[in-house]
Amino acid sequence: MENLAPTTGQAPVLEILDVKVQFGTIVAVNDVSATVHAGEIFAIVGPNGAGKSSLLNAVNGFYKPRSGQIKFNGADIVGLRPNQVARLGIARTFQNMQLYLGMPVLDNLMAGRHIHMNGGILKALIRPWGMKEEVAQREAVEKVLEFLGLQAQRNTPVGTFGYGIRKRVDLARALCMEPKLLLLDEPMAGMTMDEKEDMARFILEVQRTTGIPIVIVEHDMQVVSDIADRVLVLDWGQVVAIGKPAEVLRLPEVVAAYLGSESVQ
Repeated sequence: MENLAPTTGQAPVLEILDVKVQFGTIVAVNDVSATVHAGEIFAIVGPNGAGKSSLLNAVNGFYKPRSGQIKFNGADIVGLRPNQVARLGIARTFQNMQLYLGMPVLDNLMAGRHIHMNGGILKALIRPWGMKEEVAQREAVEKVLEFLGLQAQRNTPVGTFGYGIRKRVDLARALCMEPKLLLLDEPMAGMTMDEKEDMARFILEVQRTTGIPIVIVEHDMQVVSDIADRVLVLDWGQVVAIGKPAEVLRLPEVVAAYLGSESVQ
């Protein structure tokens, strides 16, 4: 199926070119190619073990592809460490959230500002430089707290909240990095229907107000249909289809990937 990339005339923000991720004899991602353009929500879907998270891990530097290229704003980023990728402007949330559960929401979000801090830890500890630095970073965090409706939870330890609020804090911390590309790994997993609706609304609002391209791994096909501009379907590490959700998600080969070939015969 054709790529159906937006016809904006602009170069893609993210280019994934024939990427293979392999662990020993196990091929997690097999020669996958895709592009993500400015302002779009690009969904990656597929059954468990399809290679979705492995592909995200290759993009943000956790895995080094066996072959292929990954270009961010035209520059090949394969081989860069995760912190280097983050400094380029790629932020990531995780399927298993990496939050500081004993720390308040505010401090978790401040941790997301580390790539924007100047002078290192020593300078941060010396007044008045440290105070000026904290004030500047706090202002950015306050905007994100307001944007995601987390002001009431700001001083409460993250570990006291349920899954829905924790996922929102995870998104907030990623936004505090002021990303140029946002990777969301199953941001709605474990949520109630109301929580999913809230998260979908926040993701759409991020797209609308910032224009940041968003790559989202998601299992809920209704959510994908509602918010994604395009969708990439993977199965056993290979591309099954790529295109608009309304067209892709009803293809027999996509249904077969989720339900098994016998279920669609």
